[in-house]
Amino acid sequence: MIDRPPLGSIDRVTFWKRDELTTDLICCEVATSGKASTFHEEMPEWSSLIERLEALNGFRADWFAQVSQPPFQPTPFLAYSRSVLT
Repeated sequence: MIDRPPLGSIDRVTFWKRDELTTDLICCEVATSGKASTFHEEMPEWSSLIERLEALNGFRADWFAQVSQPPFQPTPFLAYSRSVLT
């Protein structure tokens, strides 16, 4: 089960992809109060996690387009940072 921290406690959300030889695996790190949790698109609750993160004020909705190209490159992308908003 994916940990669901309160939206107000999320400091940073970063996406990247990992080369899995024939495909890329989209990954996400959610940082809260000095703790970071990593998730990936093959987890059962991935869709609900993304939906929840999209509710963050200032979350970059274009994260997938930024991360998905070019193929087989990490392309890290900061989709949300509380420090950018304050």
